[in-house]
Amino acid sequence: KQEALKYYNQALPILRAVGDKEGEAVTLNNLGGVYPSLGEKQEALKYYNQALPILRAVGDRRVEATTLNNIGLVYSDLGEKQEALKYYNQALPILRAVGDKEGEAVTLNNLGGVYPSLGEKQEALKYYNQALPILRAVGDRGKEATTLFNVANLERDRGNLQQAQTHIQAAIKIIEDLRTKIDSQELRTSYFATVQDYYQFYIDLLMQLHKKDPSKGYNALALHISERSRARGLLELLTEANAKIRKGVDPQLLAEEQNLQQQLDARDKLRQELLNKTAPTTPIQNLEKEIADLLNQYEELQTKIRTSSPKYAALKYPNPLKLTQIQQQLDSDTLLLQYSLGKEHSYLWVVTPNSLDTYELPGQEKIENATNDFRQSLLDRAFDQNLKAAKQLSQIIFAPIANKLGKKRLVIVADGALENIPFAALTDLTSQESYQPLLVNHEIVNLPSASTIAILRQETKGRKAAPKALAVLANPVFSADDCRVTHKDNCLVTGKLNDDASTPEFDEQRSALARAAKNLNRDGWAPLDGTRLEAEAILKLVSPKDSLQALDFDANYNWVTNPQLSQYRIIHFATHGFADNINPELSGIVLSLVDKQGKPIRGYLRLNDIFNLDLPADLVVLSACNTGRGKQVQGEGLVGLTRGLMYAGSQRVVVSLWSVNDEGTKELMSEFYRQMLQQGKSPTAALRAAQLYLWQQKEWKDPYFWAAFTVQGEWQNNSQ
Repeated sequence: KQEALKYYNQALPILRAVGDKEGEAVTLNNLGGVYPSLGEKQEALKYYNQALPILRAVGDRRVEATTLNNIGLVYSDLGEKQEALKYYNQALPILRAVGDKEGEAVTLNNLGGVYPSLGEKQEALKYYNQALPILRAVGDRGKEATTLFNVANLERDRGNLQQAQTHIQAAIKIIEDLRTKIDSQELRTSYFATVQDYYQFYIDLLMQLHKKDPSKGYNALALHISERSRARGLLELLTEANAKIRKGVDPQLLAEEQNLQQQLDARDKLRQELLNKTAPTTPIQNLEKEIADLLNQYEELQTKIRTSSPKYAALKYPNPLKLTQIQQQLDSDTLLLQYSLGKEHSYLWVVTPNSLDTYELPGQEKIENATNDFRQSLLDRAFDQNLKAAKQLSQIIFAPIANKLGKKRLVIVADGALENIPFAALTDLTSQESYQPLLVNHEIVNLPSASTIAILRQETKGRKAAPKALAVLANPVFSADDCRVTHKDNCLVTGKLNDDASTPEFDEQRSALARAAKNLNRDGWAPLDGTRLEAEAILKLVSPKDSLQALDFDANYNWVTNPQLSQYRIIHFATHGFADNINPELSGIVLSLVDKQGKPIRGYLRLNDIFNLDLPADLVVLSACNTGRGKQVQGEGLVGLTRGLMYAGSQRVVVSLWSVNDEGTKELMSEFYRQMLQQGKSPTAALRAAQLYLWQQKEWKDPYFWAAFTVQGEWQNNSQ
């Protein structure tokens, strides 16, 4: 917004100097439009009131009416409803006189929005019902959906729940139709984020109807609406991956894609270096603009690749699952817990193969505050504080069902802040202990939506298991100063310290232990000795003929993008990871950044690169930091590396929710693989066993050390 003001303020004196009155008034209007979002409503009124007399003088009645509408909106936001009505009622006859049907309908909608707060709901309905036929006549389906939503709200408030349902159903039908007409995946997602209130309203309404008549199945319909409101972009991506829509695309477009990726990589690497050197802000801002421009080009190119695919036109996207279809994905040992956080009420659906129970929970703010406290207590390694925070959150989200969980596997479809926490570390409310984590009695697996598992299973049905067991990448070389490049002493070259290596400085570096993106300091990414030890411990569990390893310099971009990797059932990355919460496309994992001579090489495997991999693996493990995090997008959930790996073909992914501890992770991963490869346990059961093992060790008891890793995706076992 500040950038917008800068340009408008440059335009204004020029328009005044050349005497362009109409242009001046439009610019004043534009300035007025920026200030409300900055919280400066009086400033907005000042500019609108400067624009009005000019527009009247030049006779531009259409823009005059727009300005009157804008003033009405500001007064409505300020709570001055009668003043708002005055301006809307001035705008309406002008718009009718100039024949601006769309403007007329918008004004009728604005008038309808004022009356409920004056207690005149019937009057509000009158205006909405005048707006609807006009919007249908001019074909503005977006505003038609908004008006239907407004009517649904009004009818619900008047106690007419069935009429409210009819109107919100019609609004959502329009939304879903409009959504499919957007070819750009990113624009489709951002549009969907703006209409999440419609779905939340509908869920609330259905749960109100369920309270009145529990026999009608309204709670099952509410679960279906919850499914329709989440991770739709991911479902579509997985469907496209299954249809192999990139095959047969013009090679020129794919070459262009590669070129853009390399440009993005170079700019972001440079930006990161400048940030580390605390460089002046201007060059950093310039680079950020270049990156934003390249990301836009990349997104446009992705749309072109998709729409030019011979297979795209014939593609049929799946519908989100209904209750019986969700139940078919479950077994008798598994409970699905699906959460939906709403402003006033949140909901929990508990689904088994033959039952559905629904619970009302407190509003979003209370749950998110408790969730954030719990997460922070884990990161602070404050065990006592963690017990309190874990118990508080568990009481809020588990109290109604604590005695119904038994020892079943829990499949969690979280929402909002709940996606950022490990459910395994919450308190088992049935235990007599002061703190017994949930993982003592439960395997836990996470899904972005219940429908995701159906698509994953469909994608992998009948797929032959990869012929070999395990590929491991670990301990990349990040810097030309690394002793593996310089060949200086005190270098960890085999996973064991040289005899003379144990200096206080070396021990201090070794005991820092954090495999964390925050270790990207002025000297670059910190080396990760523990990852080599982790890799060696894991590789011992598999025959050399059945495994592939890439350590040190070999842990590079070429290794990861080699088609040979598709021959392995399990792929393990032990290195730094980083989540970009603004541009998730730039999130990724860090591979070797230099070759044996210390020369820079391409070393960031970003989300965009991952989408282009072919990894039909049973399991991909990202034993790195923050690999399960990403950008929180309303309606889509966390957009990060997990969806890229699922798109690339992996049935399940193990990712981390924070910057993990190097030594603790080595212990956890060694035990995880022992349980999986030697005991034949499924990845979810093996992760639980490994986390329990650390929980029972005094040194690693704090959940900070063992709870970061979660399984996303398939929970049923594959033969290893």
